Formats: sequence, C-alpha cells, structure tokens
Amino acid sequence: MANSPDYYAVIGVSSSATADEIKKQYRRLAKQYHPDANQNDPKAAERFKEISEAYNVLGDADKRKQYDDMRRLGAFGGMSGFGGGARPSSRPSGFGSTGPGQPGAGTFTDFDVGGLGGLGDLFSSMFGGAAGNARQRSKGPERGQSVEQTVQVPFRTAATGGKVPVELEVNEECAVCHGNGAAPGAQIKPCNECNGRGVISFGQGSFAVNRPCPVCMGRGNIPSERCGTCRGTGEARVRRTVLISVPAGAETGHKVRLRGQGGKGASGGQAGDLVITFDVQPDRFYKRDGLDLIATVPINVAQATLGSRVSVKTLDGKKVAIRIPAGTSAGRRFKVAGQGIEKDGKRGDLLVEVTITVPDGLTEAQEKAMRDFADASGLKY
Repeated sequence: MANSPDYYAVIGVSSSATADEIKKQYRRLAKQYHPDANQNDPKAAERFKEISEAYNVLGDADKRKQYDDMRRLGAFGGMSGFGGGARPSSRPSGFGSTGPGQPGAGTFTDFDVGGLGGLGDLFSSMFGGAAGNARQRSKGPERGQSVEQTVQVPFRTAATGGKVPVELEVNEECAVCHGNGAAPGAQIKPCNECNGRGVISFGQGSFAVNRPCPVCMGRGNIPSERCGTCRGTGEARVRRTVLISVPAGAETGHKVRLRGQGGKGASGGQAGDLVITFDVQPDRFYKRDGLDLIATVPINVAQATLGSRVSVKTLDGKKVAIRIPAGTSAGRRFKVAGQGIEKDGKRGDLLVEVTITVPDGLTEAQEKAMRDFADASGLKY
C-alpha cells in the first residue's frame, strides 16, 4: 500500500475536517462525477470510484479512526513507518498472498502495530473483510439510518413536561422499487463492474481489500431501467412529524433516544433510532437556577419606601401574594417555597426579585409631594 492514495486528498479535505464537512464534500463530488452524469467519460467513472472508496473509510467514524492510526504510523507510506517492524505470525495468511515464483511472491501475515492489533485485522475491519462478507452485508437486512436532531423547547414545557412536535427528514426504503433500485417491470442483470459480487477489490502489491461496488451500490446487480422515483438508489427522502415527550425539568443538552423511530431499515432490517437534543428557549418572565425559578417583579418608589403587597403567578398559573416590607431595596429576593421546578422527586422554590421603577414624568402635584419629601429629609436635588 506504499502508493495507496491519501483519502483526505481524494475527498479534498484536511485531516482535521469534521464529519459534516467530509459528507458535504463527498456529496458534491459524487454528484459531479457520478457515472450516470458522465456516461461518455471513463475518467469520471474512475474518479467516482476513488471518491466512493475514500468516503467508505472517512465517512465511518470507526474506520476513519483506524485509518488515521495507520496513516500516522506510516502504513500507507512504506513499512518502515511501523516502529516495531513486521513480525510474521505462526499461521499463514491468505490476505493477498501469491504463490512461489510469481511476481511479489511471499506470504504476508499479521503485522504487530502495538496496541492496534494485527494489520490484517485492521484492514478487515476497515474495508469489510472478505468479499463474501461484504456482499452478505450489502444483500442482507440493513439497519435503518439513525437520525439526530436538535429541537427547540419552550421554557415552561421543559419545566413542567409535555410534548413538542418534531418534523423529521429521513431516508427510507423507496416505496416504488422496494429498495432494489429498479423501475417496475425492469430486468435485473449482474453488474459488469463487479461481476455480480457486489464488492470490488483494490490495493497494491500483495495487499488487497474489498469495498462495496459503487456502480451497483453493493447489490451485485443492476436494473435495465432505474427507478424513476429514487433514481436507482433504493432510498427516498421523506418528511414526517412525530410528537416528542419532554420530561419535567429538562434542560438544554438533554437527549432522548427513541428506538426504531429513525430511518426505515433496508431488506427487512431494523429501523434506526431518533436522537433528540433539547434546546430550551428563554422565558420572558422566569429564569432558572437549578430547580429554583427566579421571577423579576417591578415596584415603584412608593411601594419600596412604604411597603406593599404584590401578586405573582406561579409556574402552574396560580397567583400568590407577597408582602413587600417598607424600605425594600432593589434586588431583594422573597422566597415562595415549593413553587419551583419538580424533578426526580425534588422541587425547587420560586424566588421573587424586585426591581424599583422610576416614573418618566410627574404631575405638578406629584412633583410637589416629592419636593416636600426631599426637603423634609434634607435631601439635595
């Protein structure tokens, strides 16, 4: 694999690119070089294969990690990159070996790469193992797409619990072709690219690995006419709305996993999951501090000076009366016990914080009263 291409260079991203950046770039390139859009350009087909090969590794978190580990150790730039060198195992390996007298003859066995395990095992886990296994995966039941989505939740719904509607866009098996990519009545024939195997072998010298065929998408066959609904992909993008239960006391970042509510599985496979992350929206009246609620209530100068009573709504809509003692200063808090957020058998308090408002303008009588008060108090103005 000394001359194996750099998958990051093939996709056209840096090695620090995020999964979303890699996916976005792959989709752009795949659309540009897809064989259906470049039927008279064999170079475009080859480019499409390279792109698919690269994304098959970089688009999978586990495979990408293993690829990065091997890339860092020099596995794709010559065997000298392995610090400990090659160590043959006690058992022969059929992984790309050739017979005696043939070019590149020799038996390649597992290489010791420290904690990474055998090189053969790494390639097997990264690229799908033997051709039979890869074909079995592509033809057998496949688990549906897991969908992750952030949902905005009103403050009071998050505090007391409730339900919020969520509109999802997921990939599901095409209802017209039932996932085989063929138009109704079309003939199915073996794929010429992979000879019906569903996988393509690639590599250098004595190394060979397998990946799903990009032409037939791992099915091993292609239709005489592609499905017009899904354009031969076997999948359709659909939108649906579901109601999500929000537990009482939920906060921003809280996740809910709904089993089987994601994308529909292919070939009878299990449906994927729906993972919802809550983003709790601010409230115009309440703020939250743990399980306590903080409500800001404005009072005027006379109320703060002479004392007063104010009414405050609790989270459940009830009104409670609070006594404001004379001489109350701005920022003072009054506690209403047990009227906060309830979660896991515990309940916080409602903290009422007062602010003092000053009138924008005074009538003559009000201004005279204020001046009399200031004069009597010895205040300068």
